[in-house]
Amino acid sequence: MEQAVIHTNALKREFRMGGQSVRALKGVDVTINRGEFVTIMGSSGSGKSTLLNILGCLDQASEGLYELDGTEVKGLSRNQLARIRNTKIGFIFQSYNLLPRTSALENVELPLMYNSKISPKERKERAIAALTRVGLAGRLDHTPSQLSGGQQQRVAIARSLVNQPVILLADEATGNLDTRTSYEVMQLFQELNDNGMTIAFVTHEPDIARFSKRTIVLKDGKAVKDEPVLNRLIANEELAKLPIAD
Repeated sequence: MEQAVIHTNALKREFRMGGQSVRALKGVDVTINRGEFVTIMGSSGSGKSTLLNILGCLDQASEGLYELDGTEVKGLSRNQLARIRNTKIGFIFQSYNLLPRTSALENVELPLMYNSKISPKERKERAIAALTRVGLAGRLDHTPSQLSGGQQQRVAIARSLVNQPVILLADEATGNLDTRTSYEVMQLFQELNDNGMTIAFVTHEPDIARFSKRTIVLKDGKAVKDEPVLNRLIANEELAKLPIAD
């Protein structure tokens, strides 16, 4: 039986703006099972960022059910939500969100600083292992300014992996990257998924969505499509087709 990492039912989110009520989500049903690679798509204002914030426990729904790895999120305290974010979810952002004067190793160690059960020795070992996993074993002491955009995103991915989360949530993770570097990042996501990592990836780029296995399309706060990706792209094959840079 498939195990749901994320399950929502009739999820709604309303905001008060200037005395008016704005309904960003209007009853979204989403299930993401362990080991899936799902893209969430939609135009600006479709509700995809609101949904991602709720899935990432950065915001709470106004109505409806949200279960993360079998735990109902509604009613949890701030401390409980912070604990879930730090142990169950790996976040990857478009802007990387790295500390600029801090080495790649120290950036990746950061999420483990909040876990008193992990010794400094284990923290360093896990950070090195995560950076090695994303192909940056030789860049441990480099600061973000000494790394390319693609390498910075790899550091951010390593940081998202270091707590051994149940799911990676990526928000436009290739948005600031050129085509080759975007495909290299998608190659890494495909490798992680092949090794069992569950991934939910928000993007507005149809070609990037084709590297995933399933696409959910939001429109006006509702999920209007949820279907497997046909003719899925394999990143290393697409990279081989690109012209070699001068």
